[in-house]
Amino acid sequence: MAVDSDVVTVLLGGDVMLGRGVDQILPHPGDPALRERCVDDARRYVELAERVNGPIPRPVDWRWAWGDARAILDDLAPEVRLINLETTITAEGEFADRKGFHYRMHPGNLPALTAIRPDVCALANNHTLDFGRRGLADTFDALAAAGIHGIGAGADLETAQHVAVVAAHGMHRVVVGSVAMKSSGVPESWAAHRDGPGVWLIGDPSARGAADDVAAGVLAHKRTGDVAIVSVHWGPNWGYGVGLNETQFAHRLIDAGIDIVHGHSSHHPRPIEIYRGKPILYGCGDIINDYEGIGGYEFYRPDLRLLYLISIDPGGGELAALRMLPLRLRRIRLERVPQTDAEWLRATIERISCQFRTSVVAGSDDMLVVHPRRREPADDSSGSPPPEPSPALPTTKKPERHLWLQRITHRVPHR
Repeated sequence: MAVDSDVVTVLLGGDVMLGRGVDQILPHPGDPALRERCVDDARRYVELAERVNGPIPRPVDWRWAWGDARAILDDLAPEVRLINLETTITAEGEFADRKGFHYRMHPGNLPALTAIRPDVCALANNHTLDFGRRGLADTFDALAAAGIHGIGAGADLETAQHVAVVAAHGMHRVVVGSVAMKSSGVPESWAAHRDGPGVWLIGDPSARGAADDVAAGVLAHKRTGDVAIVSVHWGPNWGYGVGLNETQFAHRLIDAGIDIVHGHSSHHPRPIEIYRGKPILYGCGDIINDYEGIGGYEFYRPDLRLLYLISIDPGGGELAALRMLPLRLRRIRLERVPQTDAEWLRATIERISCQFRTSVVAGSDDMLVVHPRRREPADDSSGSPPPEPSPALPTTKKPERHLWLQRITHRVPHR
């Protein structure tokens, strides 16, 4: 697909986790030892995935995990690619205290990340410091060597607040900042300080100045014709509900001049809102991980994935198109979905986004297309997401990633 000279198209993805089981099937697997309550060897996650969907060759090609997505994205040709990287890239460092799950990929497996050619990796999340300062420093070194912008974390607060500026076509650029909230499980002790490493953590998102300060930091680098994005790690692992703090924070970002709000943290997609002509992705869901052999939350279809392609008119900053590529993960590899799964994703995203009057339709190219729905005078605009399954995890805070694994302890023998 040729790039439309009148718009800037950005690929946005949710959580990319290339550590643990994924790392073990790559050419340079790191130490498989884990310190989890239920699993003490990363290879166990590979075995669980194989039990569900069949054998996984080892070692796999660098491109394996991205599967069908690579060729599709090459055809779609987004100008800038942004993901949330939930894996440290290190063979060193110490396991962070008081964390149940730690993700790292051996630096020798970096080509598994570069295979998708990301321009920017958001690092303000709850796994960036899984292996301490050394792990963080190694991650930055690896990304820099590959020519990838790592943002949202750093050796001090000033570094964590650096933005990425990526050239698009013509004179247009994409400017990206990355922040995290405690609702996603980021420990408060991980906040970067003037003289200490960490992530760009928003202490109180309900404070009016919080969103304004983030927007100001990003917009200070925006020129006429640029597209500005704030990438936000927020909210729980599971649940379609959107908190008032999230909505207000996102609206204030856009009111201040941000063009796209890129939310992530949940294991599945969350609602989409078009606010004042600009998109808010409240949760992009996971892209790559080793979770497919773990049960307990089938209601959310966590095997299904979405990649988002947003086209912005850089002249006025208005949304030109919002398309979604439906995929599924099988044998730790992305593949196209059958039509029934694509329809499930379409109907689910539309249903959970009804409070924001968002319409989702099937496109002619196997993509899903998002439109704002016009408000009818007699319409009731107080729609709410579908009921959550019971019991469900709290939707206000997730103290640790993968709490859901505890539900199947009796089915996961320790190695």
